[in-house]
This record gives sequence, C-alpha cells and structure tokens, in this order.
Amino acid sequence: MLARVLLAFLATAGFFYVNIMPALVDGLKVGLGFSNKQAGLVGSCNVYGAACGAFLIAFLVRRINWISAAHLLLLGLIAMDLLSMLVKNPYGLMGTRFLHGFIGGMLVGISFSIFARTTAPDRTFGVLLLVQVFAGGLGVMSLPLLVPKFGTNVLFATLILFSLTTLAMLQFLPDYPVKVPVPRGPGGAADRLQWKPLLLALFAVFFFQAANMGLFAFIIGLGKRHGLEVTFISETLGIANWFATLGAVLVIVLSTRFGIFKPILAGMLLTIAGTYVFNYSDVKWIWIAANIGTGITWNFVISHLLGMCARFDQTGQTAVWGGFASKMGLASGPMLFSFIVGAGNYSLLIATALALLVCATLASAMPAWVLDHGAVNDLPDRQIAQAVP
Repeated sequence: MLARVLLAFLATAGFFYVNIMPALVDGLKVGLGFSNKQAGLVGSCNVYGAACGAFLIAFLVRRINWISAAHLLLLGLIAMDLLSMLVKNPYGLMGTRFLHGFIGGMLVGISFSIFARTTAPDRTFGVLLLVQVFAGGLGVMSLPLLVPKFGTNVLFATLILFSLTTLAMLQFLPDYPVKVPVPRGPGGAADRLQWKPLLLALFAVFFFQAANMGLFAFIIGLGKRHGLEVTFISETLGIANWFATLGAVLVIVLSTRFGIFKPILAGMLLTIAGTYVFNYSDVKWIWIAANIGTGITWNFVISHLLGMCARFDQTGQTAVWGGFASKMGLASGPMLFSFIVGAGNYSLLIATALALLVCATLASAMPAWVLDHGAVNDLPDRQIAQAVP
C-alpha cells in the first residue's frame, strides 16, 4: 500500500495543475490581471502540452529506464514552475506552461506504465484517485484565498512543493521491470478492430471532458457572478472534490453488473441535469448540490468511457487513444470556453457545456450498445481500473 501511495504521488505530480485548474485560472485573473480568455488559454496550453507528452512517451516507455527518466522529468517540472514565476506576459506564460505540460504528460505516461506492472493495478488506480481528489480539494480551498495576499507565485510554489515531495518519495520505490505481454483470454475484444464504434467512443470522451473541464475552469468566476463569496466558493469546491470520490467507488462496486450502456446513459443524464442547475447558483444549496453531483458523475462516467475505449482491442492501444482523447478534451474545454465567457457571459458558458454533454451522450450510445450486445465482450475489472484517468 505504501508503494501504491508513492506511485500515486508520482502520477499526480505530472498533472496536479488540472486538479487545481479553477484556482489556477482565477489566480491568473486576480494576481496578474489576465482576462478570462487569457487565463483560460494558459490552462489549455498546459493540458495540450500534457497530451503531446503522453502521446510521445507511449512509443518510448518500453525503451527507457523509468526511474532515471522520472527524476529528470520531476526536475524539469520544477524548473518550468520556477520559470513561470518570472513570466508575467500571458503569451509567454502560455508557451512556458505548454512545455511544463509536455514534461508532465511524459511523467504521467511513465507512471501509468508502472501501474500496469503492479500486482493489483485496480487498487493502485484507486489510490491515485484518492490522492488527486484530496490534494486537489485542498488546493481549490486554499489557493484562491492566498493569491490576493501572496500573488500568483503561490500557485507555482505549490506545484514545486508537490514535485519536491514526489522527488523525495521516488527514492523509496522499487524497480518495476517491463512484463512480457500475455493474452487476455476469454472476455477480450474481437481481433478485428471495430473502427466506427471506437471513433464514436473517442469522440464521447473528448466531448465529455471538454464540457466538464471547460465549466470547471471558470467555476470560481461563475460563483462570483452569482454573488457568492470567495471563501464560500473555495470551501464548497474542496468539499465537492472529496465527495467526487464516490463516483470512482461506484465504478468499482458496480463494475459491469448492469452492462455499459445503462450506467453511461444514467451518468450522462445526471451530469446534464447537474450542469443545468448551475444557472441558479445564487441559491447556495443549489450551488453545493450541483458541484457535488457533477463531481460524482464526472468520475463515474469518465471511468466507464475510458474503460469502454480499452475494450476494443487486446494490445491496450485503444486505451492509450482514449487517454489521449481525454487530455485533448481537458485542454480544449478551457480554450473554447475562454472565448465564450468573454467578460462574464456565464449563461452561454453553461449552455455550451450542455450542448457538448448532449453530443457526448449521443456519441457514447452506439459503442456502449455494441459492447453490451455485440461481438466485443466485457473485459475483466483489471482492465477497467487501468482506464481510470
């Protein structure tokens, strides 16, 4: 269990800025005077870099010494966060954060490859979700209150502290040699790749992540527009982040007991309903319920969507594509929404999120139905766990 915690920190270090995206976007607006568009684009560039880094490392992970690479990548993250403290121009910061994301994406890819080499990967991914959610909850609760006092440097100092902590933990991890692939056996995917349902599944992942992260990136500004205090917003976001772990727990408990189609459809519909009621965020209990509800369904649905992608072949290649589509969605959401929200058009922002969620629902229906009733059967729980972001 100790090794799983250390591995979870290693993976989280490369992608931690995503867990504190609202604090990062709002901090750039408050501390450096960035516009909604500029702050959103900085966040998007960070995640686009991660998508590129994850895509590259997929071809290298079997050929490198992962421990040495992890040390170098952590030092690279620290260097880019230090450089980010010196950059005050929005376009310069976009480039800096893209490079930071590229390095972090490679680190996450390496970490996930190590997860697959552990004796119980499902438990390792479960620990990863807990570390991400609890650390992210602390971040969104505290950082928006610290930026007005200490400036934007506190954002990057937090990321540096997390990387330094992970660097120290790395010394205690054992080596995990590459395993020789073995057939998955009964319950695997069909030999011939079914491109149409796979592409629809990838689009569903992209639309779903873009909708949720686009709204999540500007959630603090949305709360402010509805008259909520920053302290209240930060506290409720942190609490909602912790409640979101229930979504991952439900995936583990339910597994494929009810197939794939029904859980995804139910989760999508609940996400759409929760997103819609953000229009009434001036009512505090609605704000709290919407954040907790969409947090739970986000974890629940994306775990099923990525698990669905992993079911289309036996090599794990489609799972990699699913992860790439996820990162592209996480990056594209804040970028698209930064143009939409403008000076504060949060009603249009919510409407755009709803439209993307409807697209994700429609795109996911056919591949989920094929997996439940067609030639592609359910994979074991282990493969489902390996698909969790």
